[in-house]
Amino acid sequence: MAGNKFLPILSQNLLEILDDEEYYDVTIEVGIDPYVKIFRSHMVILNYRSPYLKKILSTNKKKNDGTLVHIKLPNISPEIFQIILK
Repeated sequence: MAGNKFLPILSQNLLEILDDEEYYDVTIEVGIDPYVKIFRSHMVILNYRSPYLKKILSTNKKKNDGTLVHIKLPNISPEIFQIILK
């Protein structure tokens, strides 16, 4: 019975992680001025959920000095990227 509740709770937790303003390690700048939005995300989730972003991340590794990885995706609208991210 507890197994039936695990996956919905896990899914909800992953959606909450997307809105986390504190523990992110990737920023993604999406769109072209004046329609630019910066998303905050988590490298490990992007790496395992998106082959496209995995390829980008593999060439843009996080440094050990605590700086964030920053990705620019000008060819996609913020609205569409929001849907893809969720």
